Amino acid sequence: MIHSSPLPDVEIPDLPLTSYVLANAQGDKPALIDGVSGKALTYADLDRAVRSLAGGLVIRGFAKGDVLAVMLPNVPEYAVVFHGAAMAGGVVTTVNPTYTETELRTQLRDSGAQILVTIPPLAAAAARAGAAEIYVLGEAEGAGPFEDLFGPPLAEHVPVGPDDVVALPYSSGTTGLCKGVMLTQRNMVANIAQKLAGLQISADECLVAALPFFHIYGMQVLMNCGLRAGATIVTMPRFDLEQFLRLHQDYRSTRSFTAPPIVLALAKHPLVDTFDLSALRQVVCAAAPLKVDLADECAKRLDCEVVQAYGMTELSPASHITPPGWFRPGSVGVTVPNTQTRIVDPASGADAGDGEEGEIWVRGPQVMKGYLNNPEATAAMIDADGWLRTGDLGHIDADGHLYVVDRLKELIKYKGFQVPPAELEAVLLRHPDVTDAAVVGLPDEEAGEIPVGYVVLRPGAAASPEEIRQFVTGQVATYKQLRRLEVIDAIPKSASGKILRRLLRDP
Repeated sequence: MIHSSPLPDVEIPDLPLTSYVLANAQGDKPALIDGVSGKALTYADLDRAVRSLAGGLVIRGFAKGDVLAVMLPNVPEYAVVFHGAAMAGGVVTTVNPTYTETELRTQLRDSGAQILVTIPPLAAAAARAGAAEIYVLGEAEGAGPFEDLFGPPLAEHVPVGPDDVVALPYSSGTTGLCKGVMLTQRNMVANIAQKLAGLQISADECLVAALPFFHIYGMQVLMNCGLRAGATIVTMPRFDLEQFLRLHQDYRSTRSFTAPPIVLALAKHPLVDTFDLSALRQVVCAAAPLKVDLADECAKRLDCEVVQAYGMTELSPASHITPPGWFRPGSVGVTVPNTQTRIVDPASGADAGDGEEGEIWVRGPQVMKGYLNNPEATAAMIDADGWLRTGDLGHIDADGHLYVVDRLKELIKYKGFQVPPAELEAVLLRHPDVTDAAVVGLPDEEAGEIPVGYVVLRPGAAASPEEIRQFVTGQVATYKQLRRLEVIDAIPKSASGKILRRLLRDP
């Protein structure tokens, strides 16, 4: 049974991403405002800067298909870097600024990035990670100033096709280590058009960008959708609740894009009562499941809709959204335009019946081209007919609303970030006192899930659980760190050797 969108199909323009996103880039209206300093970049400024960066890159020999890495916090220049490289025909790989040198090195090597743009405090680590050319917003030893990349403005977008890759964020997919997600010009343009049709973002809105632009949610929903709509985006380089609330108050934001930890704060933190959030009409939550009672508590406190959306990096990212006025408790929304959803029995592979649970499959123009350098993982994720297996379990009601109930996949969702257990297990097993290891996600009210490790120690081992946990901490990004570690006698496994994580989650 195929479920089509209850929303009408939309036209997907045959345009490069940057030409589509910046079609409204004119005039003195603020496009991006630095939430810390208040400095504004108008749409006219943004258009000039993007064209100048694209021109400078082309003069330097940056050609179609070349890769530029951007490792920045949320600042107005992020959009300049992203779209300047894209206009030059390049591919942008977005890097989490909290990555360790090992994680950064892995992404730079796999993506083949020739240039990296970052901030001064991260320049030295980027150099040690093997970045070939480093440019910073400011000054740093061994790095060039960002301004050196600019040149004569490019009049026209370097010719690209709809199937050419333009963005290369990294995701863990359903299992395993991070993989480069190849998102094409058409993927990105299509999903912006799909989301705008349902979310109805307008030019008179002001969006506070607390969600990081390196993450597909912040990149597409806030930065690219906001710019395409002609809205104003206020950037936050890091999340701070007081600043988040103040910016919503001062800019009279009518809509807020969030993840569950932010909704938790909006529902429960006493600081919320000291700010005027009366302009808010809708809070949209995605990136991880949101409990129904928490959404209800937040909605009552703010007197506005608190709705969910659903997707993943491999879907550019949205497959389901909740248009204004379409709220249903527990639902992540309806299928976006030009997209189909199936609910498939994971055991038999047959379509589930009406209202029955199964794995969520999605097909549409936003489905990624595949994983970079990994055809096996691509084939495991997308079947021959173009259906993407999400790894999530859910059901669809009679009116087309999707309800996500569980995950088949083993990824841990910590504050919306993906934490692959296999990566942490590999680090644990490098400790000389550890003979076996398993990592699972356990429920947490603030984070959604927290990574918890279980290890078996060799006889006579001297290391304490805290020492082993700190061993992992020094090798992974902040959001991947184990929040707890326990020593047990044996890791429960199936006859084939697969870790039985459910026995650790629900002993």
